[in-house]
Amino acid sequence: MDKNIADAINALGRFCGLRDIDHLNRGSLLEKYGFDQADVFVLFGGSVLAGGDVLAQAIHDQVAKAYVIVGGAGHTTDSLRQTVHREYPEIKTDGLPEAEIFQRYLKEVYSCEADYLESCSTNCGNNITFLLDLLRMNHVKHSSMILCQDATMQRRMDAGLRKYASEDQLIINYASYQASVECVHGRLMISGNIHGMWTVDRYVNLLMGEIPRLQDDEQGYGPKGKGFISHVDIPDTVYDAFVQLKTVYGDEIRAANPLYAT
Repeated sequence: MDKNIADAINALGRFCGLRDIDHLNRGSLLEKYGFDQADVFVLFGGSVLAGGDVLAQAIHDQVAKAYVIVGGAGHTTDSLRQTVHREYPEIKTDGLPEAEIFQRYLKEVYSCEADYLESCSTNCGNNITFLLDLLRMNHVKHSSMILCQDATMQRRMDAGLRKYASEDQLIINYASYQASVECVHGRLMISGNIHGMWTVDRYVNLLMGEIPRLQDDEQGYGPKGKGFISHVDIPDTVYDAFVQLKTVYGDEIRAANPLYAT
């Protein structure tokens, strides 16, 4: 392992971990968008625990008028259950959907809670469609929405919502963390202290799985492929980093699990 591999991982991480504002607070919203409170803040359950911390801070700072947690059971759920129960044994997570796990985490650690839970979705596609159904059923205005997802999947979540969003709907992305991988004494390490962070190998596996999904071709999720998301432009530098990583990691790319298909 060397610095070039770390740089390639970070190129994918920056691209996938989309953040439209540097800081999630009312001042940043006002400066960029002309309002200091979005209609809705949404945390998607695929995130590591850092996403729960971001949501708690968002509720404390009142960056939105309504707060939603979305997530049933998917490919990241068992990891979330184990992490939460290991760190907070008083929180029972067996059999719980991601939305309920994060809600219990908020109540136990921060003494706050989201307004709405969507706990039936199983993948990024129905994360979005079930979310929109929930907002409509509860007559929640959502002209402006802050989306918070695990950094590996933030870009795809944005593209998933854009498939259904109206032209005047404002989507604000704020990935739940920003990771930086470094090569230290020949080993790859994630710098900083990201709550509940993946291992390096799992992080790379998730990132590499995103590029084929984001591609707008017959195999991808864009309009020319499966049609799950809107078109995404992948810069040459990002695709080159992906190809470089394949020389080290081969085809160890996370495949879609049919158990969680829509």
